[in-house]
Amino acid sequence: MEFQILVENKTETEGVLAEHGLSIYIDTGTVKILFDAGASDAFAMNADRMKVDLSEVDMAVVSHGHYDHTGGFPLFCRRNHKAPIYIHKNAFRESHGFEDGKIEDEMCGIRWTEEQRNGIAGRMVLTDGPLKITDDIIISGTVPMVEGFEPTEKFYYFSANGAPVFDDMSHEQILVIRAPEGLFVFSGCSHRGVISALMEARRLFPGEKVACLVSGMHLYKASDETRAEVIETLKAEEVQLIMPVHCTGMKAIFELKQAFGDRCLIGMAGEVYRDF
Repeated sequence: MEFQILVENKTETEGVLAEHGLSIYIDTGTVKILFDAGASDAFAMNADRMKVDLSEVDMAVVSHGHYDHTGGFPLFCRRNHKAPIYIHKNAFRESHGFEDGKIEDEMCGIRWTEEQRNGIAGRMVLTDGPLKITDDIIISGTVPMVEGFEPTEKFYYFSANGAPVFDDMSHEQILVIRAPEGLFVFSGCSHRGVISALMEARRLFPGEKVACLVSGMHLYKASDETRAEVIETLKAEEVQLIMPVHCTGMKAIFELKQAFGDRCLIGMAGEVYRDF
């Protein structure tokens, strides 16, 4: 089991691009998976640099319908002609963030052109509830929210008559892979809460230990109290390795590193992770 971060907000690897986005290449030993495709074509440029052959990917998973996780899929489909793309049925809402008491003008949902979407349509598998790919690989579909760990950010989309509608982020899904080391949990942004994501992984594979949680945690807007509660819960859940990425926020990353020490890995574009 190994994975490589193709794109992320941070990098220390010369010649590898960083951007506000996330893309991870996973090799289970039997299945090659692309988890998200970043905000642009940067993930593919980095894949070339890292000698990752995107044409050999067996399946792709879209964590949720925001531009910074989906921007590279049109290029991916030009390079790869076989992999199904698992995306939630609600992922195409034209979501807008909520900032300073108002809905933002800029759309943060999927920004494919009509031509690009039509080109991808035949590859997409729409998810809803849990979908078992193999006995050891499950895509969660909608992540049920755990009470007390509500999201730290709000999104809205507009109905046909122009009325704003709260986006419950039901299109956020996680990828869970069972390996000899334990469960590997991949969560793009955890818009329904990182604890919710972790608990859903445990529900999908009862009794299994969590070897590694690789997650954008969307804690950069969270209060000190919320961050502390999340960290204490992660410690209580005995997650072996924590890898905060992308939207976690630097303050939360520092606090996670302080809490978990060597058990907290700082994920960066260009890095390869194996031998867990």
